[in-house]
Amino acid sequence: MSSMPPVPPPVAPPMAPTPMPPVASGVSPNRSLMIVLSYLWIVFLVPLLSEKDDQEVQWHAKNGMVLTIAEIIFWVAWHFITAAIVAATAGFGCLIYLFSPLIALGFLALRIMCIVKGTNGQRFMIPLLSDFVAKV
Repeated sequence: MSSMPPVPPPVAPPMAPTPMPPVASGVSPNRSLMIVLSYLWIVFLVPLLSEKDDQEVQWHAKNGMVLTIAEIIFWVAWHFITAAIVAATAGFGCLIYLFSPLIALGFLALRIMCIVKGTNGQRFMIPLLSDFVAKV
């Protein structure tokens, strides 16, 4: 009788890597980045055009668009008004231009507040402006 070598135990097939869970329909995997981009002036176009399925990103992109348009309109009006005051007061109105950096800081602070609220899953409603988001 010949002795047979022992049969090795069966080898388990290698484990396949665990697939990533599917992203919920309509939720962008890079939502936070897109919300930040929504409030960086003209860059709002990136999330507005690329994340059409994520309604939250779309809202923030439209809110950023309305804020950007309002800021442009404000600065154009500000420069016309201050130029008229400077012309009317023979140059003494130049002191009004000293407020420009403070106003710019105010707009920047508003954008930062929108970014912080947005990345925390909330919406910062800008008085008089956020109402236009639903109409866009």
